[in-house]
Amino acid sequence: MKQCLAICLLFAALAFTAPTKTVKLFNGKDLSGWKIYGTEKWYVQNGELICESGPDKQYGYLATEKHYKNFDLTLEFKEEANGNSGVFFRSTVEGTKVNGWQVEVAPPNHDTGGIYESYGRGWLIQIPDEKENILKPTDWNKLRIRVEGDHVQTFLNGTQMVDLTDEKIGKGEGSVALQIHDGGGIKVRWRNMKLKEL
Repeated sequence: MKQCLAICLLFAALAFTAPTKTVKLFNGKDLSGWKIYGTEKWYVQNGELICESGPDKQYGYLATEKHYKNFDLTLEFKEEANGNSGVFFRSTVEGTKVNGWQVEVAPPNHDTGGIYESYGRGWLIQIPDEKENILKPTDWNKLRIRVEGDHVQTFLNGTQMVDLTDEKIGKGEGSVALQIHDGGGIKVRWRNMKLKEL
């Protein structure tokens, strides 16, 4: 009888537990669910999301319309030209000024997977030299970003790059956003962007 009661209570608890859901941030067809900031180019080609510098050669952002607080995000990127880009989390954008935290996506030896705070403290964690060879400069790379409370972890091609606890990040709110750095000559391809809410 006790065993039966325990099983019934377990099923009841499971029934009231909200299931975690995985969201495809990019549908492979268009920019539904995203908002463009700035004059740089964001478009879809062959099921891939592409960011490319425009004639103004300024900063540009593509941000989710929805805010995400706690999540586990995986995506793939390929740097076709100068890959100075990034993935922002808990971020807000006004014009082309962003507030939030960036997981760096950059050319070799420029801290891909590190965390930078825009218009704030600057670099929170850069990547040690011995991990700079994990980036595949001319191929697809898999980036994973896990953010829960004040804890952030990043992984590049299966290797952990960052494990950071930060009180200010813990208080942050906002969107996921992709960046084009200023200066021109940038082109990056993105695909398989999946976010699991925690």
